[in-house]
Amino acid sequence: MNFLDHVYFNNTLRSYFIVGGTIVLALLLKRYLSRYLVSLFFRIVKRVWKTVSKESFVNLVVGPFEWFLVILIAVFAIDKLTFPDILLYTLYGHTTADIIARVGTGIIIASFILLVLRLTDFIAFVLEEKANQTPDARDNQLVVFLRDFLKVIIGIIGILLIIKACFNQPLGNLLTGLSIVGAALALGAKESLENLIASFIIFFDKPFFTGDTVKVNNITGRVEKIGLRSTRILTGDKTIVTMPNKQMVDSIVDNWSMRTQRRAEIKLELSVKTPVAKTEIIIAGLKKIVSCNSEGLLPYSVFLKEINKNGITIIIEYFTEPIPLSEFDTIKQTINLQIKKLLEDNAIEFAGEANTIVINNDIKEN
Repeated sequence: MNFLDHVYFNNTLRSYFIVGGTIVLALLLKRYLSRYLVSLFFRIVKRVWKTVSKESFVNLVVGPFEWFLVILIAVFAIDKLTFPDILLYTLYGHTTADIIARVGTGIIIASFILLVLRLTDFIAFVLEEKANQTPDARDNQLVVFLRDFLKVIIGIIGILLIIKACFNQPLGNLLTGLSIVGAALALGAKESLENLIASFIIFFDKPFFTGDTVKVNNITGRVEKIGLRSTRILTGDKTIVTMPNKQMVDSIVDNWSMRTQRRAEIKLELSVKTPVAKTEIIIAGLKKIVSCNSEGLLPYSVFLKEINKNGITIIIEYFTEPIPLSEFDTIKQTINLQIKKLLEDNAIEFAGEANTIVINNDIKEN
């Protein structure tokens, strides 16, 4: 009798060697075989997206495809073996052979879902590159939103398929049961559901986009990501603030990126003793300063707002185009320095400068 024909646990040694050799061969050749199959699939993808990079496609897909291929070959190879009688038991009406077969099917489904999720990331990557070529930020936001939403849906479908394969439950009964459980979970996770609904409101209402600078609840920063549950804001301190989407919808959001102009206001409070002639000189000088810098300014105004016992209030107000904040600060600094020099040249006192405090230390004798 041939050595390979010896039977151990209801299978010959030849069967074990064939199965083991098949798995080892799959592990050794997984990278080359998966790259070849992925390259074939890339030809189909190339017909749809002609500008897509092959390297990007391979790097994203080949990893999960390798393990899906190995798991698929391993499960089918092991399935060719006869289940040993010594390990055959019945648990809750199901044999161990049946349980292991269902677990193998569940592993195949899970690896396939991971592959589909990676393909979703690749499609989102391609669409994001196309969206970057357009000036409209809504395209980028749409890609990220759809990517996250589709991944959630694919994950739910994958869980349902695993439950169906591993527990042999009809999908109709599963959906009915999940609807009841979902209603209970919705009550328990009310805030999470509200945040999910708020993400749809943000997407369709479009109060802000990724990359916009916003101010909400005393937090100012650039929107880094709009997710299904929360929005991430990069503050001026270079910290990430995670804001629930419901709060973003319910709060007053000041979108600085959507402003049509930038406004600057300077309030000068001069001493009430300032002569009228000097006041007129200062107002004329202020108008000249602003007009000399009018290249980057829109219509402006300089006027004496009020006179009261505390002093004379002069308001300088001007606007610019929605230029970057650094450029706006430079214009403000230039104008402020010129105003300071004007006041120094005319020896102007500010309100409150002339106030003195007199302490009388004389003690009257009775």
